[in-house]
Formats: sequence, structure tokens, C-alpha cells
Amino acid sequence: MKRNFLGQYLNKISNFPTWAKEIIYNQLSQDIKDENPSYVFATYKPVLTYKGRCESDFKKSGFDTNIYNILESCDKDCSISEIALNTYLSLEEIAQYFLFCMDEGFLEIPDDSQILNLAGFLTGKLRTGEYFVNNGTISEDQLEDVISKQEDKNSNKKFGQYLIDSGFISQKQLDMILNIKKEAQKRFILDHNEIPNVSTAVSNEYEKQIENLKSENQQLKTKLEQLLTIVRKNND
Repeated sequence: MKRNFLGQYLNKISNFPTWAKEIIYNQLSQDIKDENPSYVFATYKPVLTYKGRCESDFKKSGFDTNIYNILESCDKDCSISEIALNTYLSLEEIAQYFLFCMDEGFLEIPDDSQILNLAGFLTGKLRTGEYFVNNGTISEDQLEDVISKQEDKNSNKKFGQYLIDSGFISQKQLDMILNIKKEAQKRFILDHNEIPNVSTAVSNEYEKQIENLKSENQQLKTKLEQLLTIVRKNND
């Protein structure tokens, strides 16, 4: 089940010339300028409980294939991101299955509460305000205050904007978490074969160019020798 696409992909990148890796690094550092909370969830490795291991082995409950693929991946020490790549599911879909497996007692409770917090937000079980309460950005009293303000006003303004207007969160914080939720809905198929092999795809073309240059140089050399022969004859 564990195909380790990500590992193979990164190994190929690690063999790129330093200048090429610097270009990739600089571009990524511009795209991700601040610490991204999705990293905590994406890199988490779910741990099977005894019940989860038994379900993975015997499949007595008859769940759909994705459940058992995920349980098998957890048994092989895969992270959430690796499970998404191996199953071709989106991060949002993996979050849904993850919470289902948690509810069924198939997975151990993570030590970091933010893992469940983000999973709940990605699946829609937690709203924006609840997410910010759970990660310690705002208090429950502040959340209730914003809820009361929203109820008092007949407005189409979204709840996140009320949080910003109240000074409890910044626009940057809201944009980041909403973007994470949007990105989590996308499926990403990573096949290491999509990365061109420099030794086959590129070097063959370079070899042809080199051979052509060698041929042209030989022709020029021959012509120069002919000219030198004529000049010598004339001088004699």
C-alpha cells in the first residue's frame, strides 16, 4: 500500500543542481511565508489502536475500501499527507475518514489537540469561530460576543469579518485558514515518473547537439586545411 511517491519525488529533487534547488526553494518560500497550521495535520502519523488493527486485519465491519486502505497505511507508519497521496484522496476527504476512524476507536487520540481541531475545521464539523477558540486565538467569551453582534445586525457580512472588526483576529489569519480549507478540497496525484529523468529526457538532446557541433567543427577544420594548402602553394 505504501508507495512512497513523496519520498521518490523528493529524492529526484535532491539530485538537482544546487542552483535549480535554490530556485525551487526561493519560489516556495515566497508562496509559504508564514507557518502554516495545515503542516501539523498533514505530517501527523495516525496510530492504530488494538481495535483498529483487528478491523484492518479481519474487516468484520465491512466498511468501504478507503477505510481499510487508510487503516493499512496507518499500520505502515504513514503520515496524513502520505495517506492522501497513496489513496488519491483530498486532504479534506482524509480528514473525514480520520475523524470517522477516531469516532470508531480505530485510532489513538493525538497528543496535539490542534490535529483534531484542524481536521474538524476542514470537514466542516467546526466553524471558523470554534477553530480560533480551540487554537487559543480567541476566548469563548469573545466568540459569544461576536455571535451576539452578528445576531443583532441584519447583514450579509460573514462571521470571519465580525471577528476581524472586533479586533480578535487579523485579515491575514482569516485568509490563511480559509485558504487552507480551499486547498484541502483539491486532490493531488503525485507520480514520481512525471519528473523528467535528466539522463534520458535531456541528455539525449544535448548529445545530439554536441555531435552536430563536432561535425561542423570537423568541416571547418577541413576547409581551413584546404585553404592553408592553397596559400602555401601560392607562396612557393
